[in-house]
Amino acid sequence: MVALPDDETKFQTVEVDGQQMRVAVRAGDGERWPLLLINGIGANLELLQPFVDALDGGIETIRVDLPGTGGSPAPVIPYRPPGLAKLLARLLHRLAYPEVDVLGISLGGIIAQQFAREHQDRCRRLVLVSTATGATMVPGRPSALVAMLTPWRYSDPAHMAEIAPQLYGGRVRENPELIALHGKAIRSAGALGYYSQLLGITGFTSIHWLHRLRQPTLILSGTDDPIVPLVNAKIMARLIPNARLHVFEDGHLGLLTSADVLAPVVRHFLTEAEAPNA
Repeated sequence: MVALPDDETKFQTVEVDGQQMRVAVRAGDGERWPLLLINGIGANLELLQPFVDALDGGIETIRVDLPGTGGSPAPVIPYRPPGLAKLLARLLHRLAYPEVDVLGISLGGIIAQQFAREHQDRCRRLVLVSTATGATMVPGRPSALVAMLTPWRYSDPAHMAEIAPQLYGGRVRENPELIALHGKAIRSAGALGYYSQLLGITGFTSIHWLHRLRQPTLILSGTDDPIVPLVNAKIMARLIPNARLHVFEDGHLGLLTSADVLAPVVRHFLTEAEAPNA
């Protein structure tokens, strides 16, 4: 499931408003809109490699370690989603990307929603994967939510292997080797960054303004997601005016464990022609 970055991927560290941000850019053919990928809580950018490899299609990708993740140090004060959206907008300006498509998975999906709201002129299309509206979401299974309260799984491969089936669901339940491969790409930034991200989203919700989003939006949700049940995707699809829902047979990590299936769906959405009344 996990592949090493190829020679086309360029890594750099960019300082934005005093915050160091580690970035990986994989070049495209210059004919497609670049895609900004925002990962989940505690997840470093390397974990998105299977999807990036499967996406291809000439689409340039921009991956970022959020503050407190991977190679980006934890902030002094936790960022709230509006602050992270602003930080990402300024990062894109530094990197000379005036407009992008945005994909967010899990926690990254909450930030992607905020980015689409606050920077409508910078966000052309939006992809939300295994995510919800924040504090007002329909909660997942208690055992999964308890496991999410600690970064232990990112620092202890044995613990990750033990809890992964119940935490992530989907293909991981029957194929534990998927998590072993996933674990090889993990770069833990420690507990401080993880808890900073948790604290930053506490009490946040997007449910009262999702109806204001105008970007064409693709919502992807798995049938066996213990963390974010499918009903959350259905709620968002009803609230976002120009949204479509795609349900897949997998779990919370489906974007990675079913990358061969979902990457073509995302690629088609990003490259299809604009509707006449868009």
